[in-house]
Amino acid sequence: MSTLSLAVRDSSTMLRRNLLHVRRYPSMTLNLLLTPIMLLLLFVYVFGNVMSAGIGGGGADRSDYIAYLVPGLLVMTIGSTVIGAAISVSMDMTEGLIARFRTMAVYRGSVLIGHVVGSVLQVLASLVLVGAVAVAIGFRSTDATVLEWLAAIGLLVLFALALTWIAVGMGMASPNPEAASNMATPLILLPLISSAFTPADTMPGWFRPIAEYQPFTPTIETLRGLLLGTGIGNNWWIALAWCVGLTVLGYRWSTSQFNRGLK
Repeated sequence: MSTLSLAVRDSSTMLRRNLLHVRRYPSMTLNLLLTPIMLLLLFVYVFGNVMSAGIGGGGADRSDYIAYLVPGLLVMTIGSTVIGAAISVSMDMTEGLIARFRTMAVYRGSVLIGHVVGSVLQVLASLVLVGAVAVAIGFRSTDATVLEWLAAIGLLVLFALALTWIAVGMGMASPNPEAASNMATPLILLPLISSAFTPADTMPGWFRPIAEYQPFTPTIETLRGLLLGTGIGNNWWIALAWCVGLTVLGYRWSTSQFNRGLK
């Protein structure tokens, strides 16, 4: 059997294992899925009229704020969902499964690939669910073309892949699942201090760089431009640079920790 065939076979097996794990432990999955939906409903129906004053020069209403909010919530959904990958990897580490897989005659990278692909699929399911709720409460993207929709989906997948590799690295570096969950907290906090809920230029001058110079804001602004027709500017290539950089960093971090047990 060729190396490619072995890699595909073993990675598929590990992916199936992780998907079965998700099905057998639905409580964590439901918690990760429901968090962005709760935030969406909270900010639209509780804070919507107040928060809309921060966009459109103060003349926006709740429907305008839904359009502004949804792209940010979609990106935030990725950050909250990939935490499950960090916890899952840490559970495998603490239970000795990673150590056992290291000694088995399986393709070395299949263990991590199974976690990454399984997490990305879970993210896509979360995005579909959040998107469906957003459409149900009034979100519309009538001006986006088919190519813009495909570009938006591609950006979300790339961002999910990047954050998943980072989450896998966090899980392998953590001594237990609780520590993995705590280490992954920035993946939830960073969207809160981005342009997800209010424009960065409305923030205090000392705080604005924190919102602007992080991976979530350019990704959100690019997604808004694709779906709503707003200006994208340099955000698209900054977002792609963040995706590539985080993917490479997370991959090297994760594989170095996995291979360390083989030396």
